[in-house]
Amino acid sequence: MTLTIRDVQTHDLDAVLALNNAAGPTILPLDMAQLRLLERNAAYFRVAEIDGHAAGFLIALREDADYASPNFRWFRERYPEFLYVDRIVIARPYRGLGLGRIFYADVTSFAEVRVPRLACEVFLEPRDDVSVLFHGTWGFQEAGQQVMPGVGKRVSLLVKELCSFAYVRDAYAKGLPKQPWLMERAPVPQAAARTGTTY
Repeated sequence: MTLTIRDVQTHDLDAVLALNNAAGPTILPLDMAQLRLLERNAAYFRVAEIDGHAAGFLIALREDADYASPNFRWFRERYPEFLYVDRIVIARPYRGLGLGRIFYADVTSFAEVRVPRLACEVFLEPRDDVSVLFHGTWGFQEAGQQVMPGVGKRVSLLVKELCSFAYVRDAYAKGLPKQPWLMERAPVPQAAARTGTTY
């Protein structure tokens, strides 16, 4: 089995949309226009491929993104800098293989050289105990709760402080080294030239 985590490409968007909308009640559905808006605003948008098949994706946005999500806005009102994990989806045949942990290791590595914290939410109505436990073991702490306007579901708003950020900020104040893994995400048309990480 070969696993590759790489930046999203144009040809991935149909598969990403299908995965998102088949994920179940704890992932809000999207249409293609909403997905393209997320793609344009995402600081991090990577897909997982297993033996050439779409196995999952994770989308995350910086605090200055043009995004109307009430949960994203909740964090923006309280924190000056963060990376917000908007959604992570693992395709059903690939659940239980540790892809969620691999994605979170990757997005943490991406975030800790850029921002002091990761932010996300998990549903409490319906309660997603798997997600609550996963995020707790990954070091997230609850910063608050809210009922999502227009959706009517209660969520727990979670934050993980990234202790290495202060060191990176102080040690590399003039800019990060020019390494491929430290590059910012390219827009989708250019993303085809970027390489991923194979496990």
